[in-house]
Amino acid sequence: MSLNINIFLLPQFMTRRNLNRNSQGPNLLSCIDWFTILIYLMLLAMGWMSVCGASYDLDQGGSIVDFSTRSGMQIVWIGTSLILGTLILMTDDRLIESLSYIIYLGFLVLLAVTPFLAHDIKGSMSWIKIGSFSIQPAEFAKFGTALCVAKVMSTYEFDVSRWKDFVISVSLIVIPMVLIVLQRETGSALVYSAFFLMLYREGMPGCILFSGVAAVIYFVVGVRFSEEALMGVPQMTLGQTLVLILVHLFTVGMVWVYTNNKAVGWRILGWGALAITLALLFTRYIMSCNVMWMLQGVCAVSIIYLLYRAMRDNMIRYFYIAMFALGSLAFFYSANFVLNNVMKPHQQTRIRVLLGMEDDPRGAGYNVIQAKIAIGSGGLQGKGFLNGTQTKLKYVPEQDTDFIFCTVGEEEGFVGCAAVLVLFLALILRLIHLSERQPYTFGRVYGYCVMSVFLFHVFINVGMVLGLTPVIGIPLPFFSYGGSSLWGFTILLFVFLRIDAGRNRMKH
Repeated sequence: MSLNINIFLLPQFMTRRNLNRNSQGPNLLSCIDWFTILIYLMLLAMGWMSVCGASYDLDQGGSIVDFSTRSGMQIVWIGTSLILGTLILMTDDRLIESLSYIIYLGFLVLLAVTPFLAHDIKGSMSWIKIGSFSIQPAEFAKFGTALCVAKVMSTYEFDVSRWKDFVISVSLIVIPMVLIVLQRETGSALVYSAFFLMLYREGMPGCILFSGVAAVIYFVVGVRFSEEALMGVPQMTLGQTLVLILVHLFTVGMVWVYTNNKAVGWRILGWGALAITLALLFTRYIMSCNVMWMLQGVCAVSIIYLLYRAMRDNMIRYFYIAMFALGSLAFFYSANFVLNNVMKPHQQTRIRVLLGMEDDPRGAGYNVIQAKIAIGSGGLQGKGFLNGTQTKLKYVPEQDTDFIFCTVGEEEGFVGCAAVLVLFLALILRLIHLSERQPYTFGRVYGYCVMSVFLFHVFINVGMVLGLTPVIGIPLPFFSYGGSSLWGFTILLFVFLRIDAGRNRMKH
């Protein structure tokens, strides 16, 4: 009888035991996203091999694990990064969230005092020397900014589509950008513009993102064709003509998309086309006149007409579109002034070389040319580990930092480059997946900040090595030599992995 009672009571005992276990939440190890950590470890391993290939000296020889060499020191940075990542995973994610504002303010103070403490390294005042090591605070401020933005945007009733909330979130991003620019680190400052991808995901109006893309198009087209005269039309350059036409077309397109009033869009388009055609015919067959004034007049009349429609129809969107057109004109003409009168000669040369306006094989274009030669010499399968001639003979400057991707191309070939890019793609897609599964706004926003930063670094770094983007001097995550960048990216990633690991706490 006693045995039967114990048998009947066993299921109740086991159920109560499971409830007590579940009340403590799931085990941390089971909640960590090990797939992302696997990608991280693979990138670290491939990055270390690339540092070995880029820094190994054939004349001096020696071991690649010698701590007096860069490849040996990279092992130290990797080891300390693994320890740092482990410590972050052991930290309560609620503590990290609660310290968001303090961390952000601490980094702002550090960024502000850095120019006064830093030593001049190749014109940059962003490195603080501590003993025999140097640390770049700008690399660590990214995660502090991401935490603060995520914390602010997770507050009750915060809506980034409202102008007040949008200005607050943008201000949190712009402040560290300005402080880093003061350190003469334009490249590191531009990385913070990647946060706008996160803002778009969280509800920022698409017209703002489109305005940024349009500004890039205006600058590239306007500068690239600024010195080419328009055939048969005096006092006009192809660059100015194309930009003014683009402003007009983009304005019409925004009217169609954001007002659903096709008639207004067709009216603006038709009047503009008619006025420009008549001006060209008058110049060609009657007497010469400045057609540029007509193009500018068409844009001005369009802006005035949109402002009139905004007041008549009481529709604020017409006003915003008019401000877009006005801002486009202001940006284009101010960009020309900044390029020709504000930028330093070497910066002007870099832009002109990138846009194919001039050649400078021994100056601004030297790095990119040598990087292309190194990547091309690798062929399909590469020359093999430590067998790259372009990198061993030091033809490529900064080959173990900003231009380390050319070492991958030379030693591992197209196959190695494709493998690296696939790994980065897997990491970015995984970060998107992890961000979307977050049950709270804080985790989702921080996750998209991390994804945006990695995407920007990979796109710009690989692009500048291939000659597709400007050379702005930012590292390739987990590949470029250095402790600051490796620690910064590790902290950025593992803080998100810790936040993701605690996402199911409230469900148990």
